[in-house]
Parts: sequence; structure tokens; C-alpha cells
Amino acid sequence: MHRIVRRYFPRRKEKKLLLENISRSLGINVEDMFKSRPRVEIVETAKHRIFVFDDCPLIAESEGQLFPTLLFEEYLSDLPKIVVDMGAVPHVCNGANVMAPGIVKIQGTFAAGSLVLVLDERNQKALAVAQALVDSEMAKTSKKGKLFRNLHYVSDDVWNAAKEL
Repeated sequence: MHRIVRRYFPRRKEKKLLLENISRSLGINVEDMFKSRPRVEIVETAKHRIFVFDDCPLIAESEGQLFPTLLFEEYLSDLPKIVVDMGAVPHVCNGANVMAPGIVKIQGTFAAGSLVLVLDERNQKALAVAQALVDSEMAKTSKKGKLFRNLHYVSDDVWNAAKEL
């Protein structure tokens, strides 16, 4: 369910801490990215907090894990890419983790715990943001098992709440 529970603008001190946390966690400087101090709104759903920068939902948080939304194209373009076959697409879009047999190609290098972008094989469309459970070398050689934890995907509550904003 994507029902928005609460929307609010953080106080100055909370906003400063949030921007520092995002910069540290995602390795970006949010203030530099926007060339000025961005207007930040926090939108809460049952499971997620979504951080809206200048009316665009760019970052979300779940269980203490910060990750970019599928709308944050500037950040997503720099992430390593995992291409899955078309048989895996409906599962990934329903929140399933990415399993080794569904992976067609891995682009880029990453360490365990890194964020990756999951794309479909046919259209190269972004399906999900996932967290690597293994490094890129192990992911390339693995033939079975769960390799990526799905954090955010097309049609989840972050996606639907973002469309509503």
C-alpha cells in the first residue's frame, strides 16, 4: 500500500543532519548538486521515508538504509548495472531479490553492500535499485543463489507515492 501517512518540512537542524547523512551514505554532496540550498520535504509511508528535493522525490529510506529512487537519474546513471532476463522482470517488479540465474550481464565493478541499478534485458529500462550481497567478481561467477537485495522497484510504495506527489 502506498498511502502517504505524513508530509512535513524538516526544521533547519534536522535538514542539515539529513543532508550530511545523505552525503555520507550515498557519496554525494546534495547542496552542490542543486547549486543552492534545496527545499526539502519528508514524506512518510507505512514502510518508507521519502525525501523530496525541490518537488522531486530523489531519496528514500527503509530500515535505516538510504537509497536513490528510480527518479534520481543523475545518481542512477553512475551506478553499476545488473541486466536481468525478461523472465526475471515480473519477479523483480514484485519485490523479489535478484537471483544469479536471472542475470544476463553485469556492468561495472562493486563491493558487497554497494548499490546497483537493475535493468531489463530487452529495453534497458530501470526496474529496481538493489544492494549487492557479494562483490562484482563473485557475482560474475555465481551460478545460483541470491546476489542482490531489492530495495526499491517499479510499483512499490515509494514508486506509487512518488507518482502521487
